[in-house]
Amino acid sequence: MAEVRFRNVDKVFDNGVKAVSDLTLDVHDGEFLVLVGPSGCGKTTALRMVAGLEAISAGEVSIGGNVVNNLTSKDRDIAMVFQNYALYPHLSVADNIAFGLRLRKEPKEKIASQVEWAAKLLDLEPYLNRRPKELSGGQRQRVAMGRAIVRQPKVFLMDEPLSNLDAKLRVQMRAEIANLQKQLGTTTIYVTHDQVEAMTMGDRVAVMSMGVLQQVAEPQVLYDMPDNLFVAGFIGTPPMNLFRARLVRDGDYVAVELAGTKIPLPKDRAWRYPRLAEYAGREVVLGVRAEDVYAAELKRDWPAIKGRLGLLEALGSSQMGYLHIDATLVSATANAQQAQATTTRPEDLHTETASSFVTNLVAFFPPRMPLKINTDVSVALDPANLHFFDADSGAALR
Repeated sequence: MAEVRFRNVDKVFDNGVKAVSDLTLDVHDGEFLVLVGPSGCGKTTALRMVAGLEAISAGEVSIGGNVVNNLTSKDRDIAMVFQNYALYPHLSVADNIAFGLRLRKEPKEKIASQVEWAAKLLDLEPYLNRRPKELSGGQRQRVAMGRAIVRQPKVFLMDEPLSNLDAKLRVQMRAEIANLQKQLGTTTIYVTHDQVEAMTMGDRVAVMSMGVLQQVAEPQVLYDMPDNLFVAGFIGTPPMNLFRARLVRDGDYVAVELAGTKIPLPKDRAWRYPRLAEYAGREVVLGVRAEDVYAAELKRDWPAIKGRLGLLEALGSSQMGYLHIDATLVSATANAQQAQATTTRPEDLHTETASSFVTNLVAFFPPRMPLKINTDVSVALDPANLHFFDADSGAALR
């Protein structure tokens, strides 16, 4: 058993900076958990506390049911893969992989067997006699992985291991790492600032901001049901569109008013946002993903919102349009940097009134739809896939 548990963990540095605040999180045995968030959010500090590289200011960290607060790194039975690989340049690939086993004074036969096993698993057999400088970035990363897995630790800790690779190689390596973890079944905590990596690799993803855990869930749950504005704005490419809007009664229904248009909401939304009716007559933050915004001509039964196309990006399979609509934008980027708790504070809600020179709505359009910049385009929002957040706290209205 190799479950990792954080219980009310704090980390305060000597200069008074609180890097991690009241972190409570369970990483299940055999799970691949990704810690994700912007730079400075505390994710690497949390990882280093598990590794024993940072002292814990308060709370407990346990591995396999044993509290490790006062154990040295070598006594925690973990292996860490670093961003810069940390290979020894004067040693061969085989010797780099075997280094940890030699420190533990394992028998030569076992070392040779483990190195052979790791090299075969990572497709490094042709390179065992080479030095790190003779390898590509991806091959060096495999060597670093090999050095970790031969020790057969309880837990793998990975600190942005792909950030030094080019885009194409990152895609390849993240698939390889995820497949390797599944084969080995070793509990893994993976740190990244790249939410695409997080979404594609993790069994679950834990989103952090300013030292505080915002939400932990399966990737699709984070995308479909963000707990607050920070998660809504951070998870997804492009980020979710977020606007000031107003909920109103519309007969037996609740409707949302945006850019002078009233959009009736279906009754079956109650399972997802049961508190909507309570907010009738009040201002909320409305969120909509780019893929849930359509050209109005394709959805003639839906209320249309007039916009002006400011920028167009051809992606081959679709066109990404940046429009200006007459609505007040809530900046997820600003909120993300200022979030201090599991929900965003009212004073942190940064809004920007769009002008004719500002685009505030991102939408996908069919690849061959004739569109021109600086022309009027009407769009329709999918009522079944809108998101709603409290305008004061930033919490989802669930």
